[in-house]
Amino acid sequence: MEAILTAVIPVVIIGIICAAVLVIASKVMAVKEDERFPKVRECLPGANCGACGFAGCDGYAKALCENGDTPTNLCIPGADGVAKQLSEVLGVEFADVVEQVAVVHCSGDCAHTQDKVEYQGIETCKAAKLLYGGKGNCSYGCLGFGDCAAVCPKGAICIDDGVARVNTKDCIGCGMCTKECPNHLISLVADVERVFVACSNKDKGAVTRKVCSSGCIGCKKCEKVCPNGAIKVTDNVAVIDYDKCQDCPDFAVCARNCTTGCIMIADLSGYHRFK
Repeated sequence: MEAILTAVIPVVIIGIICAAVLVIASKVMAVKEDERFPKVRECLPGANCGACGFAGCDGYAKALCENGDTPTNLCIPGADGVAKQLSEVLGVEFADVVEQVAVVHCSGDCAHTQDKVEYQGIETCKAAKLLYGGKGNCSYGCLGFGDCAAVCPKGAICIDDGVARVNTKDCIGCGMCTKECPNHLISLVADVERVFVACSNKDKGAVTRKVCSSGCIGCKKCEKVCPNGAIKVTDNVAVIDYDKCQDCPDFAVCARNCTTGCIMIADLSGYHRFK
């Protein structure tokens, strides 16, 4: 019995000492949390999409509390409602959120292009991309397996007739789909815009024409008719500079003069709020 006590007692004493040291260290070395952090975090929707430029909602909340220069209007999914709550909690002036929606820069549905092979494999865009750029004739086009739809938190994307389509009324502008598309066909555009280029093919016009009847052929007709110089053909595909695409005296003249119809006129506005 004495032998057992001789072994146990030192262990107990060491345990008590270690526990006391840990308690003292936790008090002395504790990092004080900004009292505003829980309130700020509660304002954010919890999408953790990274659209604000930070590592999720926690990262954005931390930046707002620690850096007084961090804007309160970076949460696109939360829109003006979240920005207003943040400004009230932090005691700063309200700043309007520029709401955005996702647009797909491809119009190569089954009516305008065809498949070059019959794909049999893992049904994801990333997997199909590894097989000669995908099953479609256009290696720049939508792969059609819905990786973007799978990550959309609001179910705003579907695959229709072989190409991804966005319901702008449900889109919250989180940008998760833009990161998921292996062909980088999806981008975020301010919901006040009314035109976008539904093509990403960088081949020369003759090559594009063979694989997709609605693809941009780089004819530059849109460049010539745009009064503001807001659209340019870069790498054989038209690109819109939305900073210049303002106050067009002849609404959507580029779209109405597009040879192949790849410049779309669309109402991108909608009730896209995180609910």
